[in-house]
Amino acid sequence: MYPEDLKYTKTHEWIKVKENRGIIGITDFAVRRLTDLVYVELPSKGEKVTKGSSFGTIESVKAVFDLNSPVSGEVIKINEKLTNKPELITEDPYGEGWMIEVKLQDIAELNTLMDAKEYEKLTKEEEEK
Repeated sequence: MYPEDLKYTKTHEWIKVKENRGIIGITDFAVRRLTDLVYVELPSKGEKVTKGSSFGTIESVKAVFDLNSPVSGEVIKINEKLTNKPELITEDPYGEGWMIEVKLQDIAELNTLMDAKEYEKLTKEEEEK
């Protein structure tokens, strides 16, 4: 159900790692819960992000939510398309809806994240609540 090549957080962010860089976004589970997205605020290139801390916000017609970084590092790219088209997150959360790319500070932080099976178990538990 969830891409196997990604790592996941309990707060519904994902990261795809290539060498010492990671592309970060939110899962389709999070998107379904947020519903109609109207705005996303992302950090600037060059900013530092810290594992477990907010790197931006996402706003739906329901509420505003923090986006939490799965890793620590430096932002090397942001998805500029989301400024005018936040619905890309809804349409393609694992592709065109990516948010930021970071240069990883400590690759060992990835060991604390969930794989697809663990994340699927978490989402099933949350749906039952």
